[in-house]
Amino acid sequence: QVQLVESGGGLVQAGDSLRLSCAASGRTFTNHAMVWFRQAPGKERDFVAGINWSKQTAYTDSVRGRFAISRDNAKNTVYLQMNSLKPEDTAVYYCAALASPFSRVSTSPNDYEYWGQGTLVTVST
Repeated sequence: QVQLVESGGGLVQAGDSLRLSCAASGRTFTNHAMVWFRQAPGKERDFVAGINWSKQTAYTDSVRGRFAISRDNAKNTVYLQMNSLKPEDTAVYYCAALASPFSRVSTSPNDYEYWGQGTLVTVST
C-alpha cells in the first residue's frame, strides 16, 4: 500500500520559516515527479512547487524565491523549505506523486495519483 505522509506544519508568525516533509512508503518514487499543493479554506487546491526525477524544480510565482523544494531519494522523501512566510501562505499543504516515471511536473491536481493527508500551515500577522 502506497502512503505519503506529510509533517512539519504548524502555527508561525509572518516572516518565520518552516520545513515540510513528505515521506513515501510502499513504492519508490526516485524516478517520479513529486509536488506540493496547498488549499486554503474555501479555495481550490493550487500548485505550489514540484521536482521531477532529474531534480528540476518548478514553483508558482507567489512562492518563487521564498520556498525551495528538494528530495532525498535515499529516504524516499521530498521537502518544502518555506521562508519569509506570509499570512496568505496559510493553507493545508498536500504532497502528491505521479504514478508514471520520468514525467514532467504537472500543475494540475487531477494528474496525480498519490496524495498525502495534508499538513496545516497557519501564518499569523
